[in-house]
Amino acid sequence: VRLQAFGGGLVQAGGFLRLSCAASGRPFSNYAIGWFRQASGKEREFVVAVSRSGGSTSYLDSVKGRFTISRDNAKNTVYLQMNSLKPEDTAVYYCAADLRTSGGASSRRYEYEYWGQGTLVTVSS
Repeated sequence: VRLQAFGGGLVQAGGFLRLSCAASGRPFSNYAIGWFRQASGKEREFVVAVSRSGGSTSYLDSVKGRFTISRDNAKNTVYLQMNSLKPEDTAVYYCAADLRTSGGASSRRYEYEYWGQGTLVTVSS
């Protein structure tokens, strides 16, 4: 599985961005996708995930109501719409694939086997 994340950039607080995660390799509908982020000097943290079918999602509490994840299995792409961005959202965002057949929309980093290269989101105050 190969993942490519893109769509990051510089935005002012209160603005929005849409990240995309394009996947190739195994059939896209066979794995859940999660987004994680890592701010400078901090641990990588879970942000949001979507199950294989798109029917289940999970969110970090601090992004609920602001971020929305969706997937288009026909385009092998997952989208992360980020609204009302805050300076504390500044980080490198990574998408990752969870191939477990029993998985839903996991928030556990160790359950994700494949990772994209990351895209930088910078929110200025």
